[in-house]
Amino acid sequence: MAKKNTTEEPVINETPIDDEDFFDDEPIIVEMTDEDGNVYHYAEELVIPIGDDNFAILVELHEHADGEECDCEEGDVVIAKIVIDENGEEEYVEPTDEEFDKVNEVYEQIMYEAEEDE
Repeated sequence: MAKKNTTEEPVINETPIDDEDFFDDEPIIVEMTDEDGNVYHYAEELVIPIGDDNFAILVELHEHADGEECDCEEGDVVIAKIVIDENGEEEYVEPTDEEFDKVNEVYEQIMYEAEEDE
């Protein structure tokens, strides 16, 4: 599980949102650690609300040796469900297969529409 590096509260939205509302100018950086202790950094590309839940599309960041970000290659994309932990902080957890499929379908539609607009 990963915690969001911000104190913002999640926005639960049950109404349709224009795809321009999904994109944020200031990326939120998420740090995840795997079972072997390897640390990965992801940028929250967008948040997709489905019902009462929010799901984050996270894109892996690659860094130069000096810690500076680079866009050398595209990183992995992860879908994570945003939940509130017992301390009231946002936490990223793995979605169920059904949730993943719903979010993936919405994400693909957003990307398709964005390509059509170009």
